[in-house]
Amino acid sequence: MRITLVNVPWSPIGFPSVALGLLKSLTLKEFPDAQVDVVYGNLDFVDWITSRRPDFNYEDYRYYDLESCYIGTGDWVFSSALYHDPKWRVPEFLEQFGPRSETVHGQELAHGTTEEEQMQTTLWLHEHVEEFTNELAERIVAGEPDVVGFTTTFQTLTASMAVARRVKELSPRTVTVFGGANCEGSMGEALHRNFDFVDYVVRGEGELAWPGLLHSLTADEAAFETVPGLCWRDESGSSVHNAVSTKPLPPAAMVLPHYDEYVEQFTKSHARFWLEPRLILESSRGCWWGEKHHCTFCGLNGASMMFRSKRPDQFIDDLVTLAKRHRILDVMLVDNILDMAYLDSMLPALAKAEIDLRLMYEIKANLRYEQLEVISKAGVVCVQPGIESLNSKVLKLMDKGVSGCLNVRVLRDAESLGLTVAWAYLYGFPGETDEDYAKVIEQFPALHHLEPAGGDDRLAVQRFAPYFENPSLGFHERWAAPQYGLTYDLPEKELFDIAYIFKATHQGIGNDMAWKLRAAMDTWRDAHWHSQLSYFETEESITLTNTRPGFDWDVIQLTTDVEIALFQLLDQPRSLQYLERECAKRFGQTDIGAVIDRWMELGLLFTDDGRLIHVVTKDRNQRFMQIRVGQGLAARSEADRPSSESVAV
Repeated sequence: MRITLVNVPWSPIGFPSVALGLLKSLTLKEFPDAQVDVVYGNLDFVDWITSRRPDFNYEDYRYYDLESCYIGTGDWVFSSALYHDPKWRVPEFLEQFGPRSETVHGQELAHGTTEEEQMQTTLWLHEHVEEFTNELAERIVAGEPDVVGFTTTFQTLTASMAVARRVKELSPRTVTVFGGANCEGSMGEALHRNFDFVDYVVRGEGELAWPGLLHSLTADEAAFETVPGLCWRDESGSSVHNAVSTKPLPPAAMVLPHYDEYVEQFTKSHARFWLEPRLILESSRGCWWGEKHHCTFCGLNGASMMFRSKRPDQFIDDLVTLAKRHRILDVMLVDNILDMAYLDSMLPALAKAEIDLRLMYEIKANLRYEQLEVISKAGVVCVQPGIESLNSKVLKLMDKGVSGCLNVRVLRDAESLGLTVAWAYLYGFPGETDEDYAKVIEQFPALHHLEPAGGDDRLAVQRFAPYFENPSLGFHERWAAPQYGLTYDLPEKELFDIAYIFKATHQGIGNDMAWKLRAAMDTWRDAHWHSQLSYFETEESITLTNTRPGFDWDVIQLTTDVEIALFQLLDQPRSLQYLERECAKRFGQTDIGAVIDRWMELGLLFTDDGRLIHVVTKDRNQRFMQIRVGQGLAARSEADRPSSESVAV
């Protein structure tokens, strides 16, 4: 049996596909005699486009892969190839998403590129990409595969369909299979129901369904109805679907991914001039926080929220094996959240092993300094804490389980430890008010020395999120986002079923406050690189230094017992009543209000929801912070992480 697994644009080019890497390993384990090839069509595309448009660069690719993710430009580009029409719905697209359209006004574009220039590139791609999809399909078919599998996540669905359709036209006998995040739930059912060149769709975790599908394809008596989550066609040609397994894959069954093809192809691709490659690995699946408190806006984990993690020794062995095999030290962990048990097991063991790795991990934002220090010593250089807001009321609307002060604490402590923080500021939550943002924005200048948000965006309603599943939370009416109607020739009901992003009446703050947030965040980003606020502590005093442009002082010293005690207490979020009570115990009746007011004027404190916390970092990493190793890993925002890529074909 010959199997070809395909990754297409606009899949990220800086790391391999964990889904295809796992499926290749699993296939060879279950079918030792099978020939399994992995084709990185996204890297092929880089070479194809740069040979025709030499000015096309990494920032351009990022625009379609990442920055236009929620308006679907990357998917629309390949709709012309899907429908064999280089002019497919161009007027409609320009009306909806043209340079003067409110839909894209203010969207961040590729560095140095105007909206008009980006639109011209989009239209050129839309007109010419069928040349690429035809070339890729012809190369796939030349290998005479029995089965061709496509992994889909974010803006890869249309390109995958365009290639699959051409494969079927060239070789009708070849079996086409789709899977991944874009195939979960009704999305996979609609895909299979509406596109007859897609033979099978795998929903749920691929390791549970893929072997069963291959056995059915090669058996004398096929048993497609027994394969969990599979969409297939019965004898009448009607699309039917099986229930997804309710028993998630146990962590012991997670195989080591196979990345040889990616590493070999990357070294020859033009992409090697754009960035350094990274490896990608998982130590767990699901979300232990989401099992009990599903964040209201989060549409990840469509397959299963159940949290499972690998044994520490198994994960370390996988990590070291891949790093040695491919001689790549930068590794992204696609876990939705760090297993807290790893703080006492896997991470200390990894630190003790003294392996020179640079890891990126997604964590909960309420970790303390000591816990972040454990993470840092293990080789983690970049964390994604899922901060999303610095206002406790809005965070409660999200069901995040943290406060604004705790989010500031993780920014402060990560800065002290040299950890890069990747995060985004979200707004547009039902129940929020302008005041929830105004009182935080006015405190931004005090935070300019801390890592700014990579993005500031109105939340999009995502399938599987509580905001989608439960309209009573605020988004009462939802429609498939406009890009789906421009990309696919389907009736409204089918568009709704195939969509992952939905349009809804805006909630929360209006555009005026949203622009104030964006402007303040832009100022923060500009000021960050020359801002510092740190302290050095001795037995007699605490010395603070400042270079933030919003505060006109350089050095101050805290010398009194009350000041030193107060500063130490404010290492954690405290109420004014607590501070007064603690200081009274130690020093008798003391007026600390004047000290607090003065420190607010100096930009030493952040306050939210009746709590205060100091924002001064330890001075141990201040010079190193400007050139830290992890800076490259933070260049891509939360949306770039493939945490929603289901392990399916």
